[in-house]
Amino acid sequence: MPVKKGDKVKVEYTGTLDDGEVFDSSEGQDPLEFTVGSGEIIPAFEDAVMEMEEGEEKDFRIKAEDAYGEHDQKLIEEIPRDNLPEGDIKPGVMLVAQLEDGTEIPATIVKVNEDMVKIDFNHPLAGKALNFHIKLVKIEKSGE
Repeated sequence: MPVKKGDKVKVEYTGTLDDGEVFDSSEGQDPLEFTVGSGEIIPAFEDAVMEMEEGEEKDFRIKAEDAYGEHDQKLIEEIPRDNLPEGDIKPGVMLVAQLEDGTEIPATIVKVNEDMVKIDFNHPLAGKALNFHIKLVKIEKSGE
């Protein structure tokens, strides 16, 4: 029976960028488990799983705007260096910023000078198309 909305699925996957770099993979881990239609993962990934059968494999591409969105220059900010915790403050270092509502978002240091630090609050995969190879390992039909 093919996957339908509401089914819980387990998927093995490898995600690559257009240059072939692997950005995420379930290899060596448990498969990704989610309920189709619940909004737990990128909608385009859910769409790709729809109608698949157990054991089926598929390759697909998600455009940047359908993944983590385009890179937004307005999400790059300069903040005083004193506002950051002590530690390794240099370009490329990933931080976790906490919003007023408690939500945590990844941020990347872009540039550092004596007084200011430029930080990119875009998701690290913003502006990038995502390519996936997936294998549907298990379907638990909704209501079972």
